[in-house]
Amino acid sequence: MEIEFLEWLAASPLSSGLRRSALVYMVVNAAHILSIALLIGAILPLDLRLMGLFGSAPLAIIGPFLSRAAAVGLAGALITGFALFSVKPIEYAGNPAFLAKLGLLMLGIVNAALVHSQAAWGQVLSGKAPPPGLRFQAGVSAAVWVSALLAGRWIGFI
Repeated sequence: MEIEFLEWLAASPLSSGLRRSALVYMVVNAAHILSIALLIGAILPLDLRLMGLFGSAPLAIIGPFLSRAAAVGLAGALITGFALFSVKPIEYAGNPAFLAKLGLLMLGIVNAALVHSQAAWGQVLSGKAPPPGLRFQAGVSAAVWVSALLAGRWIGFI
């Protein structure tokens, strides 16, 4: 990342506001955790169902709901994550765990976009069984999102 941008971000009103108020920082941090919980709590059951578990849960019903819930969780996590990043952007930009988390987030987002752009997703929502390729992508999705969660936890230990 450009050092000028990171320095600007560290001096921004967002960053200074979070550094000055423990209460605001705590609320943003809690919102980040809740957003991640919504994301993971929605995407894992959907991925597991696509992989063939929970066969009695109809994908045509739970698929759209869980997919939208995961998207809302992702949006919240990205917004609050950016705010938290602004507090120490230069430090985080050099943290290998943070960089791994960013890479995993991008991989998860690309995988989700690919899944939703495929005809197989529409077929599953119309009641057909997930084909092997979609099952594989669901497994990749579960592994990537759990790995992103672990990388996020790892940030504070490096």
